Parts: sequence; structure tokens; C-alpha cells
Amino acid sequence: MALKPTIYKFRTSLSDMNRDVYDTFNLTVAMHPSENLERMMARVLAYCLNSQEFLDFTKGLSAIEEPDIWVRTLDDQLMLWIDIGEPAYDRVKKATRLARAVKVYSFNTKADVWWEQGKAKFSELNASFYRFDNQSIQNLAGLVERTTEMSVTVTGDSAYVTTEKGDCEVFWEAFQTIE
Repeated sequence: MALKPTIYKFRTSLSDMNRDVYDTFNLTVAMHPSENLERMMARVLAYCLNSQEFLDFTKGLSAIEEPDIWVRTLDDQLMLWIDIGEPAYDRVKKATRLARAVKVYSFNTKADVWWEQGKAKFSELNASFYRFDNQSIQNLAGLVERTTEMSVTVTGDSAYVTTEKGDCEVFWEAFQTIE
């Protein structure tokens, strides 16, 4: 019998000072059985950082041909492809052919090694790469409940997140940005 995903619900109030985006939305996130809370929260934070019309979670780990998050227009154009983790060069290269914009958010302790090993090849691609601070993501994961109300304030290269269980600041570093 296959394991089922665990469902988390987020009532999110977003204030993104970098992009002048202020919104409140509900997210229902399925955490894949092979996924941990840190990865799921990296997905939620990436969603907040890219909040826009038609942004949606995909089947993620259950569908290897899809990114974790994407923007598809009404006429089915793939505008934005977002991967979480440390994808292979070939996957990112394929994504740049399929989508107008590609972003990768890494979040764990091996992200620096992954970037150093691949940055020469990745620099050839029309894609943006970011690394969430691992300790910050762990702190964020510690604030999660199955139903969470959270406030996310983005300014510069950090997000201040407040929940009923507490608050934390998540930092990130841009390895490579394409605008």
C-alpha cells in the first residue's frame, strides 16, 4: 500500500517590499511521503517570493517531468518554472527550453558544494539560482503545524515569518540572477 501525502494548510499574509506585492491567500500543500518539513517550507517560501497570478504548486515529487511550482497562462504557456533542491544541469537546461523564466532554490547543507561543482555549466543557462540559509529553513520548519496562520514580510534578501508558534527570519543568497 502506497503512503499518502500529508496535507498542510497555510493562511498567509504576504508583504513583499521588494516587489510591492501585498496579498492574503490560502495555500493547501501536500507534503510527499519522501519529503521533509524543510523542503516543504522551502517550497512555501519560494511560492511567497514569486507570488503572482496563475502561480501554482504542481504534483512535485510525484511527477518528475514537472517543477515544484509553476506559472501557466490560460493559453497553457509555461511562464515560470521553479525547482526546489539541487537539480541536475540537464534538468535545468530542459526547463530553460520549456519556460520563459527558471528559478532554482536550494536549501540544505550541501547546496554550496552542488553550486561550486556546477556553476561553470549553470552560468551558461538562462536561469536564476538561490540558496536559502539552511538553519533559517530549519527554524521555519519548526514553526509549522498542520494548519498555520503566518505573516511573511520580504525585504532585501530575507523574509521575516511570524506564526502562532513564534517567528524567524529566513535569509537567502543569490548565486546567479537573470532578470
